[in-house]
Amino acid sequence: MGAGKSSVGRCLQRRTGLSRFDTDEMAATKLGMSIPEIFSKFGEEKFREIETQTLRELDPAKAMIIVTGGGIVLRDENVDLLKRLGTIVWLEAREETLFERASRRGNRPLLETENPRKTLSEMLRARSPLYAKVADIRVDTSALSHDEVADAILSKIEDSIATRK
Repeated sequence: MGAGKSSVGRCLQRRTGLSRFDTDEMAATKLGMSIPEIFSKFGEEKFREIETQTLRELDPAKAMIIVTGGGIVLRDENVDLLKRLGTIVWLEAREETLFERASRRGNRPLLETENPRKTLSEMLRARSPLYAKVADIRVDTSALSHDEVADAILSKIEDSIATRK
């Protein structure tokens, strides 16, 4: 949350011409409501189920950009699906940067708590080891523009392909 996944995904789509699938957007479209409405009406578990369904619908044979919510790694099935779909990129940033970015928008249901800063910190502690375990590529977005992050991702993917040859 706040690492720049959606913005960087759009940037990568423009640069590569590949189709972009955003699991949050797909979930919202499926239910005809916003992510905060889904969380409010059905809860996080229902959202996670829809998130998994959207991953199942994507074709591993097709090159694409997939943008996910930060909690996608909480389900082992999602991780397995993502690995089959391609290279997993972890966009990370300093905690204070993530909090500042995530706080700019008021539509973060998981931060609607008494102490959002503490909540984010706890989420990072729980999720970071999962991200580290599954990521093929890591990019720290703390001090980079969306274009610079896209450059870094594309460069690392090219390096990875060249190394395999």
